Amino acid sequence: MGMTGYYGYDYEELKEAAENFSDSRLIGKGSHGCVYKAFLKHGVTVAIKKPSLAFQKLADNSNLENEARILSSLPPCPYVVKLLGTSRDSAAENGVVLVMEHLPNGTLHDALHAPSATPPAWLRRARIAIRVAKALRFLHGRSPPVVHRDVKSANILFDASWDAKLADFGLAIGDVDDESLLSRPAGTIGYLDPCYTVPSNLSTKNDVFSFGVVLLEMISCRKVIDVTRSPASIVEWASHLIRHGRPLDICDKRVHVPWYMEHTIRQILGVASRCVSPELENRPSMEEIVTELENCILEPARFPLWVNILRTVTLLTRQRKMNSSRRKRGVHGDADISRGEKVLFRQILADTTLE
Repeated sequence: MGMTGYYGYDYEELKEAAENFSDSRLIGKGSHGCVYKAFLKHGVTVAIKKPSLAFQKLADNSNLENEARILSSLPPCPYVVKLLGTSRDSAAENGVVLVMEHLPNGTLHDALHAPSATPPAWLRRARIAIRVAKALRFLHGRSPPVVHRDVKSANILFDASWDAKLADFGLAIGDVDDESLLSRPAGTIGYLDPCYTVPSNLSTKNDVFSFGVVLLEMISCRKVIDVTRSPASIVEWASHLIRHGRPLDICDKRVHVPWYMEHTIRQILGVASRCVSPELENRPSMEEIVTELENCILEPARFPLWVNILRTVTLLTRQRKMNSSRRKRGVHGDADISRGEKVLFRQILADTTLE
């Protein structure tokens, strides 16, 4: 691997590793860059991010330059995508290229909305929420704070262990006094904080709003803006249901809500509701959000195992009493009942895994 100062990686080696950035290696595409899968000579699989064609023509690489600057300034964090290094295409003006860790299991957006995807289990959604919250707590805890500005399900990726990581720092700001980055508000419609209408309104609370939208999207599996529905906005739709005491109506209808997850989901939706509050002072900090999510998710998650075992014993005892009564009345079919007990036991114990 060639080393050329700050840029780290030799561009020609990266080009070869990604098969000349062929379409067969394209694994992601956004408004500012394209991401390619590459196999480096020393056996490491990486993701290479280079400017999209439109930005190449404009010779505008400011977003990738910004992403490199932000990520290289951060200490390692297990909840944030890792920048491995950078390179530069000498044949292109401002042709910076980012070499990132490869996260092979797609995005949260795909996991929620792709037709072929299996809907995530409730506890898995809750764990994703905690990891993203911890990523934002980490960013907001820097000095000065880093504001991501584009928190959305498409920017939450899964590594080989299916752990979620926050990615795409092209719009992030680590210095609120940097006027070159504050020329106008930035973000994605549907996730963008409506309070962030002028550059001077930039704050960590903008990310909190976007995180709240992601929570609503995870619980409901509804698109954040859906013009085929009324209201089209997920925030307006979900906030109405929460205000009227119907939070569980927000839940993804494809996945049964176990009784032991109802309280947790209500708590998560309560956090989401505060995150998307139109009043900035009502929105919690990411530190508060992490604490609340851990209290309502991690601690209660230890109890269903014992609660369900007790519930299993109670139900099976009741079933056996019914069987005894049936035998006294001369009713046959004990073998079928016994098989039914085993099925019931397996089903209830399966619930204790929560996933």
